[in-house]
Amino acid sequence: MSEIPHLLVHEHDDNVGVVVVEGLTAGTDMLCCVTHDNSTFRLTARHDVPIGHKVALKDLKAGDTAMKYGEDIGKIIADVGQGEHLHTHNCKTKRW
Repeated sequence: MSEIPHLLVHEHDDNVGVVVVEGLTAGTDMLCCVTHDNSTFRLTARHDVPIGHKVALKDLKAGDTAMKYGEDIGKIIADVGQGEHLHTHNCKTKRW
């Protein structure tokens, strides 16, 4: 039986992934799948993260650009460590 991914990443150049399981808790050794080619890697969750929310794949600094689907999805407004929850408290859209 294969292991079910915890996190989906769309492109290798993305720096955030999306949690796809309920009840992800800090300390979980996540199986992460890159949907572009079905490659996998592992990452430790540093926070509890709700399903559908994002996780930083690497350390991101205020001013950096969040990348998902190979696209700019927003500006990092507070430092986010690898494996940490990325949401409206540390990332904002550039649309307004």
